[in-house]
Amino acid sequence: MRSSTEGGSTSEARSRLLNTATRIFYAEGIHSVGVDRIIAEAQVTRATLYRHFKGKEELILSYLQQADHGIRGQVAAIRAQGLPAPDTVRAVSRSIAEGIQSSGFRGCAFLNAAAEYPDPAHPVHQAVLAHRQWFLETATQLLEDAGCAPADAAGRHFVMLRDGAMAAGCLSDPAPICETFLYGVEGILRTSTASTPEPDATPTP
Repeated sequence: MRSSTEGGSTSEARSRLLNTATRIFYAEGIHSVGVDRIIAEAQVTRATLYRHFKGKEELILSYLQQADHGIRGQVAAIRAQGLPAPDTVRAVSRSIAEGIQSSGFRGCAFLNAAAEYPDPAHPVHQAVLAHRQWFLETATQLLEDAGCAPADAAGRHFVMLRDGAMAAGCLSDPAPICETFLYGVEGILRTSTASTPEPDATPTP
């Protein structure tokens, strides 16, 4: 994507455009929002928009990229705390639950975008798949570090629980949904780290 700097710092106009688009895209959906509204609410000119973004599609991709960076940053900050591996999984899970219970929560930005751009070949759908692949790999690694086996199955289970909580969290009271999600994560940790029963060592007569 284009570099948008003025005087060595990120352009204020670009930030205003991206922050405005992020707010409206997330709250109201992507297809329903035109560039004219973004321009008006960001209080910039059309020429300014096209100076920083080739068009709406690039603005959408920047919105998703910003969301991706935010989630990666949250996970990195938790990992940097140096907690025991199972507690790192719990801390990541709590951060997800806190997001679901935050004001203005409207579900997962990436799942929402995929629903609006179902064509797997579309750049927006591709950006969603790239983020989800990173999230699955990260969850799998965290669970492997916590002693879960098989880690790939545990990772898929974690992502499924997270997706369900994200989808349900904007439809009804998020508190019991998050409680169920966190309970499910504890179930993954307990089940996947349980000791494998020893084989029957009874000697053959």
